[in-house]
Amino acid sequence: MRRSAGILVHRTGPDGPQVLLGHMGGPFWARKDAHAWSIPKGEHGDDEEPRAAALREFAEELGSPPAEGELVDLGTVRGSGKVVAAFAVAGDLDADAIVSNTFELEWPPRSGRVQEFPEIDRAAWFSLAEAREKIVKTQLPFLDRLAASVSS
Repeated sequence: MRRSAGILVHRTGPDGPQVLLGHMGGPFWARKDAHAWSIPKGEHGDDEEPRAAALREFAEELGSPPAEGELVDLGTVRGSGKVVAAFAVAGDLDADAIVSNTFELEWPPRSGRVQEFPEIDRAAWFSLAEAREKIVKTQLPFLDRLAASVSS
């Protein structure tokens, strides 16, 4: 089973907690909004600790490290043939200033033309209620776990 790890940055907004999510890049996600957003994350091997992978992937996908602070373990979820580990950290980041790494994909399919796309094409802050409508469904438990950790 493939492994992935990421970081869910959160801050206090005018109506409660807000989370930073990234909209997945590439042609498949271009016209989708509902359940097309994700925590910044990426795959790692068995030889890399999830926490280290989460920090690396966050910097690669958003172009800067997350805020310094205690990374709170949000556990794991399974879905789409992988196990995703997530960590939360309080902080702030300019969502409009992200610079994502890219990936190559033959597009259109079977055209022989390879194009480059950002892994994350934009980022935004959402209330927890908004985030529940935006985040990919397999990551919903991370929002619940974050809500429980910031309210305790």
